[in-house]
Amino acid sequence: MRGNDSAQWRRRSTGAHGTGRGLGIGRGDTGPGGADTPLIAAPRRPAPGPRYYTVHLGFTAANPEQARELAVGYAEALSLLRPELALGAAALSGADAWHRAERLFCGAVGPEGERCADVADHPGFHHAPGPGGLGWGDGDT
Repeated sequence: MRGNDSAQWRRRSTGAHGTGRGLGIGRGDTGPGGADTPLIAAPRRPAPGPRYYTVHLGFTAANPEQARELAVGYAEALSLLRPELALGAAALSGADAWHRAERLFCGAVGPEGERCADVADHPGFHHAPGPGGLGWGDGDT
């Protein structure tokens, strides 16, 4: 292993005059590693698709029942203004207990893949969103 110290490597890699041309990084190089080659390669994986995000809205209420009623009203009103909102994903929690969120809407899956848009723990049939939405289930039992 003669001549394998760092000084030898530096001399060979930078060329005779220290210009860097021995590495293919000189000004005029257009080959691999040259000036026209980008330093960062394109990502190997495609970019991820759209993700779901959550908005937390704070409000005051006298008790949990009133808080649930207000939260359902806010969620339904926002879904009318912005139809892209996932109404079935709405949840309610105390301001200091986000890890104990309770669902606001039923979300039961119907026979054609639709989800029930009624409030959670509702009695009777399940109903698909929109006026005249499909109803299914056990009815009033």
